[in-house]
Amino acid sequence: MPLFHSWPILDTGRHFDLGHLIDGDAVADFPAVDDAFLARHAIGRWECDLKGSRLTWSDAVYDLFGLPRGADLARAATVSQYCDQSRAAMERLRAYAIEHRRGFTLDAQIHATDGTLRWMRLIAAPVCAGNRVVRLTGLKRGITPRH
Repeated sequence: MPLFHSWPILDTGRHFDLGHLIDGDAVADFPAVDDAFLARHAIGRWECDLKGSRLTWSDAVYDLFGLPRGADLARAATVSQYCDQSRAAMERLRAYAIEHRRGFTLDAQIHATDGTLRWMRLIAAPVCAGNRVVRLTGLKRGITPRH
């Protein structure tokens, strides 16, 4: 069964515990995790600046979506790669995260550019300026869901 839930921004440290992403290798502090460590585990960083919906991805996220590394990204195009049910869940959680300054976790199914169906775990946390969310940031990793 796919995982999805929302959590308060004050719980960011607990929900960015990479033990949920990397079997057996728990990491207590998400921001301190270096990109080389993430790359070894095929985990990618992502960020969406809400002003203009500008996306920034690490190489592992490009690989997950089947896009050439460093390609220009348009949020509308990448969101279209989500399967319908996953896209609807992601958009609901995203809107809730922005409105209520909460993070979320979602197991989502996407179509890679080669047509392959893939599951990924998406972890998102809001970045605030004052009381307003200005960016969402987080991690993405390909997964095999448990049934």
